[in-house]
Amino acid sequence: MDNQAKALAAIKEASGTELGEYSVDEFISHHLEELPADYWKKHLGTTSPTTESVIGLLVLRSKWDDSEVYDFTLPEEVTDYVVSVSFDDDGEIEDITMES
Repeated sequence: MDNQAKALAAIKEASGTELGEYSVDEFISHHLEELPADYWKKHLGTTSPTTESVIGLLVLRSKWDDSEVYDFTLPEEVTDYVVSVSFDDDGEIEDITMES
């Protein structure tokens, strides 16, 4: 599994945990409140998406090679926020954060 896939798997695993509370879960709850219902309808076929379905929408915005950091966001540039996953020197997940 490459690091991009590992990062997405870590985001899924972090949801609903203490690590995810101020990163992926905050990202999702913020966007469920802020984005119009038609955005969710267009991308997910519902106006009330689940956390899992929103995580499934995430796309890679950028990768920082020097520090192995992957930034994921929602499609269509609807937000400046990202869920950022960083790896340590051993290729293990170091942190997951929400950043703007």
